[in-house]
Formats: sequence, structure tokens, C-alpha cells
Amino acid sequence: MTMQSYCQSCGMPLVEEALLGTEKEGDKSLEYCIYCYEGGKFKQPQLTVEEMIEICVPHLKDGGMPENEARNMLTSFLPSLKRWRKSEGKEPKVVELTAFNIVGISTQTSNANEITEHAKIPQLWDHFYQQNIAGQIAERKNGHVFGLYSDYETDVNGNYTLTLGVEVNNDDIPTDLVVKMIPAAKYLVFTSDKGTMPEVVIQTWQEIWAWFAKSKVERTYTGDFELYDERCANPHESQVDIYIAIK
Repeated sequence: MTMQSYCQSCGMPLVEEALLGTEKEGDKSLEYCIYCYEGGKFKQPQLTVEEMIEICVPHLKDGGMPENEARNMLTSFLPSLKRWRKSEGKEPKVVELTAFNIVGISTQTSNANEITEHAKIPQLWDHFYQQNIAGQIAERKNGHVFGLYSDYETDVNGNYTLTLGVEVNNDDIPTDLVVKMIPAAKYLVFTSDKGTMPEVVIQTWQEIWAWFAKSKVERTYTGDFELYDERCANPHESQVDIYIAIK
């Protein structure tokens, strides 16, 4: 998971576990809030996106946002959420990759931690760009940036290490940076919609969790990664690939 997530029905920031809805078996939903979703079902299944906008406007007004500004923001934002998006029937593609190393900076965290005020991933991205980590490496193989999820403690619910880094041509790297291997594996590649960062990444991870919840395909948790390439040049019209290692 990356950065703060939002309810994919009403757009409310999911900043603490108590706000998460529940699935059929009682597990917490990683996509929807308790006000929209309970027991694996929407509380108001017949609701339209237009009706949801009308429900949300008063809450934003109570928070101090002018009504016209709230309405404009919701009209732009809500249709991009999973519940309201027009399904394109996108299926991930399968690729097999050989191992390669990336060089960068790391932190250890968990998905549960990333929906709290102690989230580490936004800080890691800030550090990556403020310290110009990529620029410290003279022999970059290409302009790509990788976000590698590795050292999984268990599965989606446990701790993991996130490394932000670049691929290099040689071993001459700054001593204060870490080297991590993206493992040789069979991967499912999920491609995000085009949109604003980091929302498209958050959205795609939520789609990935939902896809695996319904699929018999098993993740290996040997290492998964996000690929940020030339399609991310415009932060408001970005597209990202997320590679998930499978058996």
C-alpha cells in the first residue's frame, strides 16, 4: 500500500482502522468506510454518484468549505473512485523477469501503519526527492524509479520494507544508500488509470487487493514493485505499472 487511502465510495480519508468498513466474513475492508459498506455490501446499494455528491456536500460545508467549491470538488473527484468508475474490464498481464538490483533508500512499515498519522511512505518519497537520491547516482541505467516492496513479514497484513530506488549500470554507488534486488519471478502487471499522483497508485493497490481476494492466483510475497517511467512526467496525468509476484 502507498500513502493515504480514501473510501472508494464517498471519498472520505481512511485515516484510522475504526473508519474501515467490513467484508462478509468480518475482515476490515481496505476500500470502503464503515458509513458506506458493511458485511461485504453497500449500505445504500441503489445510490447514484449524483446522490452521493448531495450527501457529501453538507459534510464539507460543516468543515468550512464553501458549497460551490465542495460541489465542484466532489463532481470532479467522486466519479474517479472505484464504486463509480465505468469498468473497462482490465485484466493484468503476466510477465517473467530476471533479477536486477536497485539503489536507493528504504523504510519498514505496514499497511495498517500507513492509514495512521505515523505513515512513513509519504516521508520516504519526500526524502527521495528533496535529497535528490536519483541524482546522486552517476551510472543510472534509465530514467525509471522503482518502489520495491520486500522482506514481507507475512502477507498483506504484516510489516514489509519499501525501497525507492533506480537501476544502475555498475557497483560504484554512494555508501549511504541501500542496494535491493528485485527478484526473478513471474509477475502480474496491473496498469493504473491515468490521473493524479498519488491517487492513481492508491487506487490501483485497492484494485489489486480486491482482484486477489476473488482470484485463485496466489501471491508469493518475494517482492512486488511499482514502476514509475516516462508516463509519470505529468503528475496530473500519470500512469503507473504495479508488478505482483505470483506462484
